[in-house]
Amino acid sequence: MPAQLDRLIEDQNKTWQRMQDIQSLAERESRDFTAEERTNWDVAEKRLTEVSGDIERLNKMAALDKIDRSQIAVTSGEPGEGHGTDAEQKSKRYTDAFGRYLRGGMDRLTPDQRTMMMDNEVELRAMGGNIDTAGGFTVPDEFRNIMTETMKAFGGLLGLAEVIPTGTGADLKWPTNDDTGNEGEILGENEEAGEQDISLGGRTLKAYIFSSKQVKLSMSLLQDSVFPLDSWVPRKLGERIGRRAARAWTTGTGVDQPEGLTTGAVVGKTGANGQTTSLIYDDLIDIEHSVDSAYRPNGRYLMHDNTLKVIRKLKDTQGRPLWVPIPAPGFPATINGFEYTLDNSMPVPAASAKTIAFGDFKAGYVIRQIQQVQTLRLTERYAEKLQVAFLGFSRLDGMIQDSSAIRLYQHPAS
Repeated sequence: MPAQLDRLIEDQNKTWQRMQDIQSLAERESRDFTAEERTNWDVAEKRLTEVSGDIERLNKMAALDKIDRSQIAVTSGEPGEGHGTDAEQKSKRYTDAFGRYLRGGMDRLTPDQRTMMMDNEVELRAMGGNIDTAGGFTVPDEFRNIMTETMKAFGGLLGLAEVIPTGTGADLKWPTNDDTGNEGEILGENEEAGEQDISLGGRTLKAYIFSSKQVKLSMSLLQDSVFPLDSWVPRKLGERIGRRAARAWTTGTGVDQPEGLTTGAVVGKTGANGQTTSLIYDDLIDIEHSVDSAYRPNGRYLMHDNTLKVIRKLKDTQGRPLWVPIPAPGFPATINGFEYTLDNSMPVPAASAKTIAFGDFKAGYVIRQIQQVQTLRLTERYAEKLQVAFLGFSRLDGMIQDSSAIRLYQHPAS
């Protein structure tokens, strides 16, 4: 994969340079593109979009493959061999039992394994309260880790925000604050220090249930020991939950669902009339400086791929492109010197749409993730089709926690 990524990055940079050469020649001669130049530009732009998408996909695959290779978190070995702690041994036994449950259901488990899984559910439900999902079992840590990393790949905000993992789904009181307007003081000799309270707000993080919907597999695949069921199922469940959660974290109403970024964050710049699907260089400068300078060192952009396509055509006042492609493997592409993340749950350019977020997302947005992820195995429902369905549940929430850390760009209404 590294060799393929290197080739794509080289192709991306050469294509980008070819487009810049076409534009520079037309600008030097103070004319529009010729028919041939326009054709060459369109071909190059199409290729640039394809290559950039391939690079994005390879980076996602690399992240997921890394998780798969390191997913085993406990020391292997049979009980009683002296490998690992008691907790690690118990985790290993539960993981083995859960794997057999996925492939064959409860009937394939030994009496000890069946008892262990049932006892584990009783303990967790006693701790968490109100988390019964009609017979679902809590997934092992490595299963949940694959789901979480897959969710990050399919929802950019999850990889940027502050994530608070909790063991249960009870309401969690969470402070919100904005202290950027306060400052210290200079004291004279023997002068008493003044007071300045931090203005803290209070919000509650809930535990909304997100479902993957049913994922069906044939029984022949389940019986095939070569099929990587233990990694395929959590990936598929993670993809589906990740896409839905990403949409909630970006555009959620905050009523019986998370408060979305574009719902709760402040608009820092509104485009001029006529820019319903476009923006200009000055708009990006304005949105960057609408964020307090204390947050800008950690600032980055978040947007849909369609918005990036618009920005790729922009130049600064010196004629330099705002979007700079990846210079070499290991270096990020940037917009106006800031890194960016694509999240295709963000709105696309349209009238009144809030399409770009800029700021310190770790400081500005908090995501709550309940550790108890559950999976159902539906055997009888699709038995006549020789299929088994899997259904995943994850409980999540999210909201703005520091209103000064993030600002939005909004297109005008007309």
